[in-house]
Amino acid sequence: MSDGVPSVGLGQRVFTEDGRQIGTVRGFDEHGVYVTTREGIVSLSVEHERAGHEFGEGELMWRCSDCGEMGDLGEGMPEACPNCEAPREHVYYWIED
Repeated sequence: MSDGVPSVGLGQRVFTEDGRQIGTVRGFDEHGVYVTTREGIVSLSVEHERAGHEFGEGELMWRCSDCGEMGDLGEGMPEACPNCEAPREHVYYWIED
């Protein structure tokens, strides 16, 4: 924390106000922070909430926070972004409509 402003980083654990861990930070974008949740914790993406349920389902993909490259999760998360070679810590889950 610097100057009273909390700092949040990839992989940082996230807790409820009562101290219960709910997951870890998995990415950032212009809408906020994305958290990978623990088993048993219900979570919906911002995109899911904004889209409304009548528009169908999105596809879960990976996305690079450095260059915006996206890819299929069929083979899992890449070790580095294949487009800009950003490390795995800069690659996060993304829901594409």
